Amino acid sequence: MPGAGKTIVSEIAKKMGIPTISMGDIIREEAEIRSIEPTSNNLGWLMMELREKMGANIVALRCIEKIERIKSDKILIEGVRNIEEIKEFKNIGKVTIIAVHASPKTRFKRLIDRGRKDDPKTWEEFEKRDFRELEVGIGKVIALADKVIINEGTLEELERITFKTLEEVVKSS
Repeated sequence: MPGAGKTIVSEIAKKMGIPTISMGDIIREEAEIRSIEPTSNNLGWLMMELREKMGANIVALRCIEKIERIKSDKILIEGVRNIEEIKEFKNIGKVTIIAVHASPKTRFKRLIDRGRKDDPKTWEEFEKRDFRELEVGIGKVIALADKVIINEGTLEELERITFKTLEEVVKSS
């Protein structure tokens, strides 16, 4: 869910030498191509439109185009939203799902503090975004997670837990 700490986990993976791809970046790139301002509402609308018109797996298919250009047997994909995306990734290799969880209040505070252009500005916008994410199917992805990182603490705690979790995943694959 937005603000849980996925991007920080992705940054730690990069520091460990694991290439990463952000599914959110795929949506932001599409917004740029279409000259759409990257607000929370606009990106949410675009995410829904792409999936409705081109299939629930469209963002995964665009990620796979990038994956095919990466010379690595391990890649972290940040921001998987639905089961159809997982199925696409499983078609090209082994998949380990790592969910990053934080409470709604914690996530809202982080998003307000982060202040990215596409972050919600009010609790109402935040809830709307959460429900949109759940509608796409993110809850099912979280339910299928092989590993869960609980991120209610400090950045240092998240870094420690993430490093340990990623090391376990790399060693087991």
